Amino acid sequence: MAIITLTTDFGTKDHSVAAVKGRILSELPEANIVDISHEVPFFNIPECAYILKNAYKNFPEGSIHIYGVDSEPSPDNEPIAILLNEHYFIGANNGVISLISEGIKPSKITKIELPKMDKGPFPLRDIFAVVACHLARGGKLELVSKPFDELKEAKDFEPRIENNGDTLIGNIIYVDNYGNVVTNISKSVFEAYRKGRSFEIIARREKLTSVHTRYNEFIDFNLPENNRRSGGKFLAIFNSSGFLELAIYKSNSKGAGSAETLVGLNHREMITVNFL
Repeated sequence: MAIITLTTDFGTKDHSVAAVKGRILSELPEANIVDISHEVPFFNIPECAYILKNAYKNFPEGSIHIYGVDSEPSPDNEPIAILLNEHYFIGANNGVISLISEGIKPSKITKIELPKMDKGPFPLRDIFAVVACHLARGGKLELVSKPFDELKEAKDFEPRIENNGDTLIGNIIYVDNYGNVVTNISKSVFEAYRKGRSFEIIARREKLTSVHTRYNEFIDFNLPENNRRSGGKFLAIFNSSGFLELAIYKSNSKGAGSAETLVGLNHREMITVNFL
């Protein structure tokens, strides 16, 4: 049985997530439902895409991913079903797919058409869940949708190259649960322009001259435990998704502080990398 994942901006206070799961289980009692996230900032297409893009690749091929951010049906926001990289994606035509595809062309792009389709305000329950169950049972995409060629494009920030390749200007595209901030500077772009040179990363008043491979790499584990430097260090790392991330070791955005709260780094903030 295929896995069905959910990524939404619903939160967990209201009944919405439970209602979607209930509809899936009513149609398919043996369904395997996995929550990716329900804490996407409201109507935030880029953050929905970032979370889903970095999660879906870890699931088996054939998995079905429902995304629910800014999903209410309209002539500009029609329900679609996509086959991309051997995974199904079901959601609204709001630009999410263009941000997760990474240059991979979808195998199938379709607009959902169900008999007596309910185009009310709850498409995740009334449309997306029904299509996901159909696919999970082994049903054909063509039976619930028809070919579609008007996939909406959404453009995320891309780093700028300046000073003949000596400077990268990036932006913060995501703030994680710890208050660490993720930039749009990928490791591949960073290394392509670095060319073995030393560098400095400028974030507001802070300057970093190294990028770690682990958050705790700066700790000298040869020292006695009570002599080691522990939490509070501001550092750079290429995260598990391959993007430059700025973090405070063992940060706590709700307590001692984080890169977001202590350094004052927020969504879309500019980050500069100078190669020396």
